[in-house]
Amino acid sequence: MTTIGLAATGLWSIATELAGTFALRPYVFGFLAFFLFAGIRDLGRARTLALLLWGGAVALVAELVSTRVGVPFGLYHYVGDTRGAELYLGNVPFFSPLSFPFLAYAALCRARGALGPAWASTRAGRARTVVVGGALMMLLDLVIDPLAVRGGRWFLGHIFDYPEGGIYFGVPLSNFVGWLVVGWITLGGLVWTARGPSRPGSPALGSALYYLVLAVNLTVTLWIGEMVLAATGIVVHAAVFLLLYSVNRVTVGRWSAEPLAAPVVTSGGPRP
Repeated sequence: MTTIGLAATGLWSIATELAGTFALRPYVFGFLAFFLFAGIRDLGRARTLALLLWGGAVALVAELVSTRVGVPFGLYHYVGDTRGAELYLGNVPFFSPLSFPFLAYAALCRARGALGPAWASTRAGRARTVVVGGALMMLLDLVIDPLAVRGGRWFLGHIFDYPEGGIYFGVPLSNFVGWLVVGWITLGGLVWTARGPSRPGSPALGSALYYLVLAVNLTVTLWIGEMVLAATGIVVHAAVFLLLYSVNRVTVGRWSAEPLAAPVVTSGGPRP
């Protein structure tokens, strides 16, 4: 077979496996479409694309390393039963790192919603937002990963396992440390490169995405009969919601439009 023929065969294989990913994981692409719509309205096209690529790359590297040496998520393995039916990047199914950018964006918006428009005006404010956003992303995983471990009981399928199990509904605590680290790196990269002039944006749609992801995962958790896991997720996130609401009341009250980037400082003072 010629070089052109081999290339065409390879591209066709990637295309068919990508189509298989779409067929097997339509909910991921639904969340992704929501993220792209909200992100473009909020951050603009360039920064939304940057978050998609940066967040996906950070997550892919973290997964490739974790499935080999256990850092940062702890050691786990994809079983590979769907290889050939959906796209894999190395030993990692494509849909998994593809999910991290929209989860990071949703968590960032929820943090912005709590901390208010002034978050970007100082270095400390940006750092605080990244820390809170990473924590909120990790808190989503208190429901996501325990449910994913039980994927054989719902439409996700049995795709991975932790060889040594874990103390939190079958998930090791190292996994949540990994989510914190990946969240902080992803959001830190976005926030610290978005310091130039920016169009006004609102985190409202991104915050809605955060609770949509949570609601879908809690619904499936209840559907498969994991009442204790669902109750734990509901209690934790209800407490977090009340905490964020209290913070928002203290800092800004009602939401208004905000710039993602810090205001540009001129000789006459800050310019919005």
